[in-house]
Amino acid sequence: MCGFGTTTGLSPTPGQRHALARAFGCARVVFNDGLRLRREAHAAGLPYICDGELSTRVITEAKKTPERSWLAEVSAVVLQQALADLSTAYRNFFASITGKRQGPKVAPPKFRSRKDNRQAIRFTRNARFQVTAGGKLRLPKIGDVPVRWSRDLPPEPSSVTVVKDAAGRYFASFVVEVAERPLPPVEPEAGIDLGLSAFAALSNGRKIDSPRFLRRAEKKLKRLQRALSRKAKGSNNRAKARQKVARQHAKVADARREFHHQLSTRIVRDNQAIYVEDLAVKGLARTRLAKSVHDAGWSQFVTMLEYKARLYGRVFHRIDRWFASSKLCSECGALAESMPLNVREWTCPCGAVHDRDVNAAKNILAAGRAERPNACGARVRPGPGLAQREEAGSLRGVT
Repeated sequence: MCGFGTTTGLSPTPGQRHALARAFGCARVVFNDGLRLRREAHAAGLPYICDGELSTRVITEAKKTPERSWLAEVSAVVLQQALADLSTAYRNFFASITGKRQGPKVAPPKFRSRKDNRQAIRFTRNARFQVTAGGKLRLPKIGDVPVRWSRDLPPEPSSVTVVKDAAGRYFASFVVEVAERPLPPVEPEAGIDLGLSAFAALSNGRKIDSPRFLRRAEKKLKRLQRALSRKAKGSNNRAKARQKVARQHAKVADARREFHHQLSTRIVRDNQAIYVEDLAVKGLARTRLAKSVHDAGWSQFVTMLEYKARLYGRVFHRIDRWFASSKLCSECGALAESMPLNVREWTCPCGAVHDRDVNAAKNILAAGRAERPNACGARVRPGPGLAQREEAGSLRGVT
């Protein structure tokens, strides 16, 4: 069994939109109240406020005061989940500064703003949400919200998160437990080299062109951004112009996501094992290629490959980002001294003529096969080790 998320669109009525806005606001206020209390306790040198005490002070007792009596108008589960998000943010921060959490450092939690482009609330099973026989999503103190189903919902979800994005669209994201669905075994394996001139090059010689969704939409985005800049701040016209910009960005993101889904599904279906390079996307996003790197969306694509491979019983492996896949000849193994980005084809001293991206994909495939664990859990190609004292050395003069 593995966790799986599925997202679908919502079409709330005007009254339900108002109820959702109230729920978003209450969850935000509870989160901020909890964060404020913990910051004040830390500044005063008091002990860290535990989750139970915090819930009592910012929810149970706050509902009895005139300033926070309106918290009773929304589901209590929504408010509890807001505090759960705050506690998770603090745990991640503490684990980061103590070294228990790998990866980049995590900042302490910040106050949420009502002007945030994305608003979200979460309902768990305790809230008794359900999908009705008519296909609507029943949410406590909100009602039966119409759903635009794109497919049948897998087994009963454990939670649902209702999201409103910057474009004013509503979505429901369900978390379900699904069993792995292994596909029939196939022979091919694929090494994938991700790039900008071609989105992906496969070890079988196939190259997938980069759609460049953001680049293609730049002309319209510039026009919408200029119109937005001319609107008076705080005016209704500015709000309408901002939403037009957000909708255009949403179209770009949706098209990119659909492209990634289709390509990743096809690769996982056609190959028994998939090997990719562990790219330093954050580093590349700080260069002059930042816009093109973000437009490609490599991280999202690789994440899709990884979870789909796990779901469908395929092998997925990342090779070291420092592996010289482009400079290495896939025929003889010779390593070129340098390989500038403008070199798209090169000839090895052994006589082999290489396409830069396809050659890199072939090397990624070979490296992935060598690093992949065998049935006993060990690497197929063991790493270097020290020679044993009893091993005989080469004798002088012997050729």
